[in-house]
Amino acid sequence: MNTSGRADQGLHLIPFRGLRYVPERVGSLAAVTSPPYDVVVRPDGLLHLESADPHNIVRLILPQADTASARHEQAAATLDQWLAEGILAPDAEPALYVYEQRNSEILQRGVVGALALSGPADGIVLPHEDVMADVVEDRADLMRTTAAHLEPLLLTYRSDGSATGAADVIERTIQQPPLLATTTEDGFSHRLWAVTDLADRSVIETDLARRQALIADGHHRWATYLRLQQEHSAPGPWDFGLVLLVDTARYPLRVRSIHRLLHGLPVADALAALTGLFRIRDVRGPLPLALEALAEAAAAGNAFLLAGDGGFHLVDRPDENLLARTVPADRPAAWRSLDATVLHSALLDQVWQIPDDPAHIAYIHDTAAAVEQAERHDATAVLMHPVREEVVRDLARQGVTMPRKSTSFGPKPATGLVLRSLTFG
Repeated sequence: MNTSGRADQGLHLIPFRGLRYVPERVGSLAAVTSPPYDVVVRPDGLLHLESADPHNIVRLILPQADTASARHEQAAATLDQWLAEGILAPDAEPALYVYEQRNSEILQRGVVGALALSGPADGIVLPHEDVMADVVEDRADLMRTTAAHLEPLLLTYRSDGSATGAADVIERTIQQPPLLATTTEDGFSHRLWAVTDLADRSVIETDLARRQALIADGHHRWATYLRLQQEHSAPGPWDFGLVLLVDTARYPLRVRSIHRLLHGLPVADALAALTGLFRIRDVRGPLPLALEALAEAAAAGNAFLLAGDGGFHLVDRPDENLLARTVPADRPAAWRSLDATVLHSALLDQVWQIPDDPAHIAYIHDTAAAVEQAERHDATAVLMHPVREEVVRDLARQGVTMPRKSTSFGPKPATGLVLRSLTFG
């Protein structure tokens, strides 16, 4: 359902009163930020963030308690307390926000706003990955209980690359002093500006009304937005979701893999089950060198790098008969040949027979962390090679979703720089 009434157009972005940390009330802005909730590597990453500052945003996005309902009620109580104490405060007037991330290798700029929700049938916001119902349920209860969008989705669109429309407003805005500037421990500097001028906001909104967007990061949160919208029959703040929109014609994103950690499956057992079904070769480390071997093999076909026993094992050239009997034939060839498709359909479902649930599989963005955890727990890390953005976008336009956690677009927006309360508007 497209509640914006713009089914024949594109993205409908509106301003909102951003909820932001009051710098004088926290140790530092960097110390209260976090990666997105699904990137935090538990438990080490969670404990590190909690200890960085008593007001770190992780206490809202990943609250700790014995039950789900207790966790979410705790997050809501914490949010209310921080508002009452002036730790967080809403901006005085609605705005769109220009957000910049930069390190020595990449520069990314985009616009943060509240985006009108639209379903897949509208063809305005294109998902490319499947979601898990239990994760959507958890995020929905957290948003419902806190009445807030705690972290923006990352969406991409493509302009003609010229410095007109939204791009012109962005380039002029960054010449002004920012609302905030900080550098997080990953080396990224972050700056945020408010766009309150009606003419500038109109230029951005008019430009985006001609665009469609790809969900780069945040499929579960987008599905949560849609679910919660359906719970509210009257028009209101639930008809919009907090997003960061990046024009990849001007600021290309990096596409990285999300790796699998297979609990309870030692590497020796994983390799033994693959004998005769894949070519298996030991490759030299250290990790960067082994990943080069994976990239070379992936250029020729499906390939995976297994780790966890102190070495690296390249697995490629799958048996065609295995693929024929395990990979669904009713999807486009580009989908059937994805590494994630082969991994889930052939290896996890059939060869290793591992259920896709948190008790058996963890999804880890950081490559070194995946290897380290596998070695620590006598498990198997399955390291993946990234999918090209063009493949992702082409499949999304066909309405074909990839296996969940197939890609990791980045850099991802830091969580905690600007929130959206559904109470303040």
